[in-house]
Amino acid sequence: MKFDKRLVLVTGGTSGIGRELARQLVAKGARVIVTGRDRTRLEEMAALSPSIIKYRSDFSVAGDVDRLVANIVQVHPDLSLVINNAGVQAEMRLTDGSARLDEIRRELAINLDAVIAVTIGLLPVISARGGGAIVNISSGLGVVPKAASPVYCAAKAAVRSFTKTMRYQCEDDETGVRMVDAVMTLVDTGMTKGRGRGKTSPEKAAAAVLRGIAAERDEIWIGKTKLLRVLNRLSPRFAERLMR
Repeated sequence: MKFDKRLVLVTGGTSGIGRELARQLVAKGARVIVTGRDRTRLEEMAALSPSIIKYRSDFSVAGDVDRLVANIVQVHPDLSLVINNAGVQAEMRLTDGSARLDEIRRELAINLDAVIAVTIGLLPVISARGGGAIVNISSGLGVVPKAASPVYCAAKAAVRSFTKTMRYQCEDDETGVRMVDAVMTLVDTGMTKGRGRGKTSPEKAAAAVLRGIAAERDEIWIGKTKLLRVLNRLSPRFAERLMR
């Protein structure tokens, strides 16, 4: 897959991995639609290049996601690549009563519900153009979870399962749309501030995603998730102890 002159949607495209994805795609000749909640960051992204199109959208609000999908269907029928990157991660204890249900629902809305809505809403557009790809950013924590982020881990595991089952359906129905699971490693972004060590830079993470898309891989294992994949196959119990 080549990116030159391709129209790409990058959700959560104003910071972290999403910002780097947008920047690198533009450098490769693509036009990029970026979404985000923060107006100032959206304006900053749009100022980077005339090839960047901005849409303000809060992915924790179902109505915002639905309006975004409807606008893209109507205004951008030439869309051929979607990267569902938007995500949040909260550390919480579900056993001591301190977790708030509204925060849990917000995390699920952004990390799972929005991914499903964008995928099924825009798949017909991409299929009608003769094909393309939808890339869902999952996580190594969707393969082997950690205790501190139960809702995030559950959502990312669900994204992996959803992406695979959608791949089966797209192949069976010959939609021409490739469903890709990008298994993200720990990346040095605002979301992971103060957590973990040995983080990958957003630049390297974004570049790895784009290399995998260009190579037309169904699964893209990024950074240390390559090792996690091997460990989990050889000894799931050891992998679980390591990640816990």
